[in-house]
Amino acid sequence: MGNYGVIILGAGNSSRLGQPKQLLMYKGKTLICQMAEEAIAAVGSPVILVTGANAPQILEKLCGFAIEIVENDHWVEGMGSSISTGMKALTRHQDLEGVIIMVCDQPFVNAGLLKQLMDQQVIAGKGIIACSYDNTAGTPVLFNNTYFDALTALEGQEGAKKILQQSTDDLALVPFPLGALDIDTAEDYQRLLTGQVLADDN
Repeated sequence: MGNYGVIILGAGNSSRLGQPKQLLMYKGKTLICQMAEEAIAAVGSPVILVTGANAPQILEKLCGFAIEIVENDHWVEGMGSSISTGMKALTRHQDLEGVIIMVCDQPFVNAGLLKQLMDQQVIAGKGIIACSYDNTAGTPVLFNNTYFDALTALEGQEGAKKILQQSTDDLALVPFPLGALDIDTAEDYQRLLTGQVLADDN
């Protein structure tokens, strides 16, 4: 298994939800703590959390985790700026073979899935390993270190999807049907809490 880092994107202001999605409770933990735990279990370190909106409340809930926290002052510009902020912190670590980029509102992401991405990278020999759900390729997504400069150069609204679309010949997929659930609205959260999303998937 190679030496990988993780960036967790947690800078958004959850405008459609009306409260910080990072701090929603699921199975006795906040989503952000759950993601941090799974990332640490998968790679050890470095695990970097990018905060922005609601940073003080999120930091309050993270005591005790061996992760690095960086604040994106330009979070309002979009996901690209948060990825770039995370990459600048990540590349201070030497000899990383790649990075896994995660978001904080996919509650079914776990260490086993993250390890599957790393395993698939070895098996497929591709530079990008993405999760597939809802006929799309998305997060969590692994990039090997040849993409570090491109990720660092992202800005504004352009997320890593732009790089995926430009690199389809260097892309392999790991099926993750439950990745289709992200928590954007109160209805999404209710579906998660009631187990409806799992029923829908079966």
